[in-house]
Amino acid sequence: MKKLVLVIMMGLVSSTAFAVQDTVQNRNAEAERYLAVTPPRVMFQDVADQMALNLPPDQREQFRNIMTKYLDIEAVTKSMKDSMVKIFTADELAALADFYGSPVGVSATKKMGAFMGELMPTIQAEALKAVAKANRDMKDPEEGKAEPAQ
Repeated sequence: MKKLVLVIMMGLVSSTAFAVQDTVQNRNAEAERYLAVTPPRVMFQDVADQMALNLPPDQREQFRNIMTKYLDIEAVTKSMKDSMVKIFTADELAALADFYGSPVGVSATKKMGAFMGELMPTIQAEALKAVAKANRDMKDPEEGKAEPAQ
């Protein structure tokens, strides 16, 4: 029993011993490492390519250009990094970089564009329905209320 407790205690101590100290410098370093393994430029290109498939053929190239050629990717990348440093701890950023840099993470990242491309039509349709419902409620507030229980 003492050996089991000792093994558990060693496991708990060792997991915290390898933690990245949560400093702004370490958050910046881990955010940079994350962005290196998941470059926003590549991510936006993949998402744009997949989402363009949901558009009429004559609109696809224009959409790809807006999402890649005309998008200020450096500004987006800087904003991503700043937000990551602000929100995540150094350990969380390290874990994200470790995962997305792993073979499984790389594979999952490559599928994210296809996932978003497949999901986006549903999100767009549901957003349009939500706007239509909101417009109806604004025109007739009583229409959106539920009937009182009898």
